[in-house]
Amino acid sequence: MQASLVVNNRHNKVSEHICHHIIGENSGATIVFFGGIHGNEYAGVKALNNVLKHIEPKDVYGEIYGVLGNIKALEENKRFLESDLNRMWTSARLRDLRENDQLTQEQIEQKDLLGFINVLLATKKGPLYFIDLHTTSSKSFPFITINDALINRKFSSCFPVPIVLGIEEYLDGPLLSYLNTLGYVSLGFECGQHMDPNAVVNCEAFIHLALNYSGHLKLNGIDEHEKVLKDASGDVSSIFEVIYKYHIKPKEDFEMQLGFESFQNIEKGTLLAITDGIKIYSDFNAKLFMPLYQKSGNDGYFIIRQIPYFFLKLSETLRKIKADNLLTILPGITWQDKQNGVLKANLSVTRFMAKSIFHLFGYRNKQIDKSHLLLYNRERVSKKEMYKNELWYKKSRTL
Repeated sequence: MQASLVVNNRHNKVSEHICHHIIGENSGATIVFFGGIHGNEYAGVKALNNVLKHIEPKDVYGEIYGVLGNIKALEENKRFLESDLNRMWTSARLRDLRENDQLTQEQIEQKDLLGFINVLLATKKGPLYFIDLHTTSSKSFPFITINDALINRKFSSCFPVPIVLGIEEYLDGPLLSYLNTLGYVSLGFECGQHMDPNAVVNCEAFIHLALNYSGHLKLNGIDEHEKVLKDASGDVSSIFEVIYKYHIKPKEDFEMQLGFESFQNIEKGTLLAITDGIKIYSDFNAKLFMPLYQKSGNDGYFIIRQIPYFFLKLSETLRKIKADNLLTILPGITWQDKQNGVLKANLSVTRFMAKSIFHLFGYRNKQIDKSHLLLYNRERVSKKEMYKNELWYKKSRTL
């Protein structure tokens, strides 16, 4: 069977999004690459085309999908037309998608993608991998972003690039967060700056490695792909955590100061941006992450810090023994939904507890009102059994 390329079937809206589907002649897992969730980020789409068009089904174990995200925005080279497709995957927005007959352009795209995902989840019984390919408006190393579940840590540790945890606490409704609530391996790969040709090269190397590590292809020459990413990332493969985000409000006149890059060291007092004529200085001695150099989007910049290896290992141990059961002993903390790993915390009682304590147990928080937090744990919904026989999962080293 030949690899299929479907982009213009107007009778099936879902198939418009499937730009590649390769059914291997050997049994195996299913991997899905999303490209162009933001329409001004074309490097992932180009890299998928460059790599997948050369793959023969006889060499493939399982199935490989290349999926386009925001098709209309890609055609117009805009991040989005009406609303950010990568901020629409909350329970409320999905409910609105089901109940509303008058859909925006991004809701139409989302409904098509959701239909594809639902069919996939209903029909595929083996391991599933979801990978979202992106670029940044600022100059940057290639890097991986993940929701903090151990299966994501383990799979991400295969790649020789920096890994950033915790961004889900600062973003509402990313596609990968939705997929993580379902328990699957899901990660984002940022391959470089939007228009940098090297972003495509980095993305191609990453796709090859992802196909190799997930067992879809048995490549002999992965060293060259690893070297591409090692060189592009300055041989930095540390683990970082987001500790702050500057959120741009509607109609705010935000302008990032020129010349900043992701992973750049900054000191407390560094002038970072000017908004509505007011200068914004860093409150941290840390690293700058994804400074915004485009007009669309409301993520002004993030601040990250490296996570000590001891802290990562401790958190792994605590999660494996489900030590989070002890958290409800603390005053002000109760189960909101134990099966899905959701705690409710009274801020008047727990506000003096450091975030890092909850992070150790795998909890990331979202505020629901002025007095309560909901704390979400990816470990309790993680489909670890699905991946336990994968080679990367059996590796002794875990982040």
